[in-house]
Amino acid sequence: MVDVLTPEQRRLNMSRIRGRDTKPEMLLRRGLHARRLRFRLHRRDLPGCPDLVFPRFHAVVFVHGCFWHGHSCPMFKMPATRVAFWRDKIDGNRKRDQKAQVKLVQDQWRVFTVWECALRGPGRQEIGTVIDGIVRWLDQDQSLGSCKGRAPEEKSARGFSAD
Repeated sequence: MVDVLTPEQRRLNMSRIRGRDTKPEMLLRRGLHARRLRFRLHRRDLPGCPDLVFPRFHAVVFVHGCFWHGHSCPMFKMPATRVAFWRDKIDGNRKRDQKAQVKLVQDQWRVFTVWECALRGPGRQEIGTVIDGIVRWLDQDQSLGSCKGRAPEEKSARGFSAD
């Protein structure tokens, strides 16, 4: 399958994709701040440079895009062009995520992952539900947690899990 964009157009599109201050991240930041939770942003001294760091709870939150981190959900679709490149790129991101998570847990940090599909797409949840889930997780002593979008058949189920 041929790319419908010229190389210049594709380069421009890709150059505008950022790794911080994304819409899902900003939604979470506003909601958590409104709940009077205070956090630090993108601490580069921690493995994986977590999006939100809660020093008081010794906890971090990652906001992962489903495409870039290869989440198995309806929002992820492997590109049809340059398949080997994208497979290697996404597999590398997954390995780097796993390595950072293991290192954080070893260093006694608690890790929560919010997937983009929890906030966008057909299986999205209400932002208040996602914020409530993070707040509950912060109050508990679980080391790992995650929030993802609901599958179409799980209309009533919440997409939270303690990993």
